[in-house]
Amino acid sequence: MTVAAAPLRRLLDRRFVLAVVVIWTLCRAITTVILIYLADQSQDPVVYDDSGVPRYFQFATLWDGAWYERIATDGYPQELPRAADGMVRQNPWAFYPIFPFLSRGLTALTGLPFAVTGTIIATLLGYAAAIVVAGLLREKVGRAAALSATVLLGTYPSAPTFQVAYTESLALLLLAAVLWLLVRRAWWAAAAVALLTGLARPIALPLGLVALVAVIVRWRRRQEHPITRGEYAGMSAALIGCGLAGLIWPMVAWWGTGERAAYALTMSSWRGGEEITPFLPTLERVQWLWGEVTGLVILAAGLALLLVAVLGPWAKGLGVELRTWCLGYVLYLFAALDPWTSIFRYLVLLFPLFVLLVGGGRGRDRGSSASPTTGRPPQPTWLLVVRCVVIALIFVVLQAWWSWELFRFVPPTDDPP
Repeated sequence: MTVAAAPLRRLLDRRFVLAVVVIWTLCRAITTVILIYLADQSQDPVVYDDSGVPRYFQFATLWDGAWYERIATDGYPQELPRAADGMVRQNPWAFYPIFPFLSRGLTALTGLPFAVTGTIIATLLGYAAAIVVAGLLREKVGRAAALSATVLLGTYPSAPTFQVAYTESLALLLLAAVLWLLVRRAWWAAAAVALLTGLARPIALPLGLVALVAVIVRWRRRQEHPITRGEYAGMSAALIGCGLAGLIWPMVAWWGTGERAAYALTMSSWRGGEEITPFLPTLERVQWLWGEVTGLVILAAGLALLLVAVLGPWAKGLGVELRTWCLGYVLYLFAALDPWTSIFRYLVLLFPLFVLLVGGGRGRDRGSSASPTTGRPPQPTWLLVVRCVVIALIFVVLQAWWSWELFRFVPPTDDPP
């Protein structure tokens, strides 16, 4: 039996899932200590109210959490709010609906406020995401590398967003699910989950690239493994699903407000009303940070390092889908993002790179049920563990820094995480 055909029950056996849950719980415990300390000892009390909700949960709804609370409570506005000069102001249409509506549903069931339900939903989705990510990586690179990558994912500097009222948990869960389904050629299911991403996070473009590459790879192997009409239909559905995912929310915003460009106008409001020009914000930002020439050199060096890391033989075990995702997602961020402090949490979706950090990207570890033809012996488990522990300790220190510098709000204004 090939690795791709291995049953999910073997890839997600009880002991493996338990190991992931234990790892994730330890990671979340570390983060909880950091957040509780900040919420009780370091946050300016101006952000708290006298609702009786513990400070930890109020702290967990800072920044984007406040927008999601507004959506969960009041929904989306039927008209775009505008300033006196007619410019569209920042408003809830910039934020996708699945997460706040899940929190609204839990509030309706329990009577608990959004500060609590939003935190609970994000935390539970984080556990689900960790299991799916670990299962996907186990299929590609083996148990030891998958668990090591899960540790780094859970201790990553912006990992606190996995347990506060943010959408990182939901986005990671849906992304990993789509990637896994594409890896296993479950085309119809991949199409369905891809559509959900269109209501959770704007990642449809790089996902569409992954789906296209997966379809091309499958088509090139049609001589050895013939493609049926049903599979052709499924492959088309996966491509269409990713394409529609990128259109769903702008269409909903148009329908909800009556303005065709409602979503684009809303997103431009976060840039002072400037028109969104692909690649330009990233180029301007790096030049502002490091100078006109030096900034471009640093950017080029970073992109070159990514290419070497993802395309080299040390990443062969990841497979074409995960490697394509890493390249496509970075290209998407380069084109669409105004990179600033939010970049730390956006990069968490590059979870396959954690495998490369521990040196587990060549193939599956000893003791695995199958092994890809990498042509090299697998890394010894102890070496993966040592690398994982060292990097995780560094990540925890950076996580404390991230929480202090970015998630903690310093009035009257501050940079958002």
